[in-house]
Amino acid sequence: MKYLKILEISVGCLLVIFWITGFFTDDSQASNVANSQEISQVIQQDIQTEEPVQETSVAQTAGLDVPGSRGPYNVVKVVDGDTIAIDLDGKSETLRLIGIDTPETVDPRKPVECFGLEASNVAKEALAGKRVYIEMDSTQGERDKYGRLLAYVYREDGFFFNKSMILSGYAYEYTYDTSYKYQNEFKEAQKDAEINQRGFWAPGACVEEETTTQQPIQQPAPTSSPQPTQQTQPASGYYCSANVYNCSDFSTHAEAQSVYEMCGGPNSDIHRLDGDNDGLACENLP
Repeated sequence: MKYLKILEISVGCLLVIFWITGFFTDDSQASNVANSQEISQVIQQDIQTEEPVQETSVAQTAGLDVPGSRGPYNVVKVVDGDTIAIDLDGKSETLRLIGIDTPETVDPRKPVECFGLEASNVAKEALAGKRVYIEMDSTQGERDKYGRLLAYVYREDGFFFNKSMILSGYAYEYTYDTSYKYQNEFKEAQKDAEINQRGFWAPGACVEEETTTQQPIQQPAPTSSPQPTQQTQPASGYYCSANVYNCSDFSTHAEAQSVYEMCGGPNSDIHRLDGDNDGLACENLP
């Protein structure tokens, strides 16, 4: 009897152990299933609520990256390296590009300047038939005295045309009267073009023109008494035979104006001191 009692107790304990083990196993499995279902539901919910990825076109990116920009507009004409026309609300509007000045090609009062045609051709290649965004600059006003809109121009792919013309050596940095938004950036671009000898900064880029204009210096002096003619080198020591001065080389507007007039004034602005062709040189100087 004693052994039978012990056997019964042992069997009972084993049954209890099996029951407990099975209980906790089932409960663990149920818990794991519940957790798995919950995670799956969360993932499905995230997929359903997540907004679809929208591809932003390069044009939209260019516009969004430039606060205050407008466009895009169709380019209807490239006048030269620093002037274009766009279709603005069904009307052809001429733009004068802020901060740059390219060698002259279309002014009837002046001969075609060195690299003028090259700058014009580069502008046509970059912008003709393209769509562009424009950015105005309140520091420069809305229009120049000729009624042209003043603007920076960006192509749909984000290409900053104004700066590129300077950086590639097809345009000079140009401050008309007051500093503008990208003045420091454009000045740095010009230094880079000079250092790397791009475009008209390349050695010998304008040798042919300079040789032609310097021929009067090589003429022999007359044997008779000198006649009152315009001198290639004025008595003050300034040269008029090549583009060797910028407005920064003068202290005052009066000094720059004097040299400008000595060297031919509006008919031959060899130093390009009158960027807007109004007969006044270096108007930003005191």
